Amino acid sequence: MPFVKVVKDRQYFKRFQVKYRRRREGKTDYYARKRLCVQDKNKYNTPKYRLIVRFTNKDITVQIAYARIQGDIVLSSAYAHELPRYGVKVGLTNYAAAYCTGLLMARRVLTKLDLAKHYSGQTEIDGDEYIVDDAPGAPSAFRCFLDTGLARTTTGARIFGVLKGAVDGGLNIPHNCKRFPGYDSESKDFNADVHRQHIFGNHVSQYMRSLQEDDQDAFQRQFSGFVKAGVTADSMEGMYTKAHAAIRADPSPKPKKEQPANKKPKRFGRKKLSREQRVGRVAQKKASWLHKCAQ
Repeated sequence: MPFVKVVKDRQYFKRFQVKYRRRREGKTDYYARKRLCVQDKNKYNTPKYRLIVRFTNKDITVQIAYARIQGDIVLSSAYAHELPRYGVKVGLTNYAAAYCTGLLMARRVLTKLDLAKHYSGQTEIDGDEYIVDDAPGAPSAFRCFLDTGLARTTTGARIFGVLKGAVDGGLNIPHNCKRFPGYDSESKDFNADVHRQHIFGNHVSQYMRSLQEDDQDAFQRQFSGFVKAGVTADSMEGMYTKAHAAIRADPSPKPKKEQPANKKPKRFGRKKLSREQRVGRVAQKKASWLHKCAQ
């Protein structure tokens, strides 16, 4: 059969339907979003909360939001750049920092909803699977669903560090341990101790020790921020232990600085002219043009 070139004719373009803008930009997976946002009909107008996790090169963003027709409404949020308040000054995007950010998010939203006294979560961190159940004689546990966006959900991914921190903080999130570090897909076994080491940054400590022994220059180049902050391989677990306790003690966001009432807002455009100024400006232009023509 000879090669036939497919020609997109007028009928094709008349019936062409443009995809959503965020799909064209490659930002939103609408197949997944529909299943995360659509609520059961028998639950009426009850919000379906999502634990939204996004990673950047230097930060971790965690939000709890629900969908409405006018757009998503954010109930609460937490960021990795808040961790220096709790003693974690470096390594703000590793697995241990992701756990701290998830823990901060959980304690913050439970405090906001007055549920923190009923659901304390997992206080003794062992890395093992933990499920939040409804406490007797108390309101139901806060339930939400993990929204990973377009990130790869591979075993050991940092996104699941945020999930584990939120669950240990007292949120009811459906999950299992198959994507946590320490799970072996061949033997179907889960090693909770490996997961605990990741939560406390021991995998980073081991790499620091090995790199320091093998290549001192590479160690100084890669861990210069740790050296400057005085964080060593031996002190890392203690740093995260203190951070977990500090987050539980005060998960509230940092208060915003109040702007003075008489402060004028910054303007980026030209100030609007009055009618007299506009008339004078036109008259000046006319006079300038006539003077130029007379020469």
